[in-house]
Amino acid sequence: MKVALLGGSFNPPHVGHLMAASYVHATQGVDAVWLMPTFHHPFGKQLEPFEARVRMCEALCRETSGWLQTSLVERELGGGGRTVDTLAFLVERYPDTRFSLIIGSDILRDLPNWKDFDRIQRMAHVLVLYRAGYPAPDTVGPPLAEVSSTQVRDLLARGLEPSELVPSAVLQVAREEGLFGLRGRPG
Repeated sequence: MKVALLGGSFNPPHVGHLMAASYVHATQGVDAVWLMPTFHHPFGKQLEPFEARVRMCEALCRETSGWLQTSLVERELGGGGRTVDTLAFLVERYPDTRFSLIIGSDILRDLPNWKDFDRIQRMAHVLVLYRAGYPAPDTVGPPLAEVSSTQVRDLLARGLEPSELVPSAVLQVAREEGLFGLRGRPG
């Protein structure tokens, strides 16, 4: 089995995540893509509760025919969300699975802050997707949508509905959970 891992805060998940997962599934010969919401952000970012972010990821997964799934491995580990630790756990748990790790070209500048990136590369094939606005050598695919969770949260804070950037099922979960100031706001 070949699985591509897409980790992140998913605070909230958006169409950029869906496009990245779809592209990898369609072109990289993987059987599944697993969304891995961070339990605790390793760099201390403030996040909505883990369970709420999982529910939003599961809503995003319903947009596919089952190849996109949400993994709770970060909660199971309960650690600081370090990719190397998560990968080591997954490789041991699923010895017959070949893993790829999806990262965007926008985070290449952060790699020096990652723990044991050389070990990550030994455990998984690293796929660097070209995120619009962040050209880099050795990226895979066309530029992906220029959308970020920060942008989505900024729109929500201004009272704007980011329906072009976030699937409606994800926005519905955010409303039900009262996330990002959406409680009581009309859909």
